[in-house]
Amino acid sequence: MWKKKKQEAQVGQEDASQKKEEGRDLYEWTQALVCSVLAVVLLFTFVVRLIGVDGHSMVPTLQDGDRLLVLNSLWDSDYEYGDIVVLRKESFLEEPIVKRVIATEGQTVDIDFASGSVYVDGELLEEDYINEPTYVDEGTQFPLTVPEGSIFVMGDNRNHSSDSRSSDLGTVDTRYVIGKAVFLLFPGADEGTARRDFGRIGPIEEAV
Repeated sequence: MWKKKKQEAQVGQEDASQKKEEGRDLYEWTQALVCSVLAVVLLFTFVVRLIGVDGHSMVPTLQDGDRLLVLNSLWDSDYEYGDIVVLRKESFLEEPIVKRVIATEGQTVDIDFASGSVYVDGELLEEDYINEPTYVDEGTQFPLTVPEGSIFVMGDNRNHSSDSRSSDLGTVDTRYVIGKAVFLLFPGADEGTARRDFGRIGPIEEAV
């Protein structure tokens, strides 16, 4: 009888120990899950954002429906020629727009709409990234010197893009910039073929 009670007591202790161990494992797992979720939330709030391209103004570089990883402007606000940026200026358009930086503060932009040529500080830009030359005048007067703290942006699909050529947008204060597009995560359908080219996934190359 005494041996039986001792065995039952040992079994009870083992069950209690096992339950305690299981409880500890569950707590640690829950803690790790909460920390992971919090880290992801902080990452996508303060470091990067996932933003989609809406429209065809950046063809051929970007397609409608592309999903971009955008580095928050808090971490990188030193914009240069060739950078692709996402900005929002509600007086122009409520939704974020994606454009390419053509000139920065202090630089002078001039456009010859007859030849489709773009000049910055008197030098002709070699724009191998555009869909076609710049023939559409949207109201901004040129030559134009970019004010301090601002950038001049245009879409790569020049004759189908509303951008800094429009007097409604003009040069853009960098405080309106959400961030810089650095990586293409998921491709939208090609405007011409309606197919997705997954080979496009990867870092977004800057213009040189």
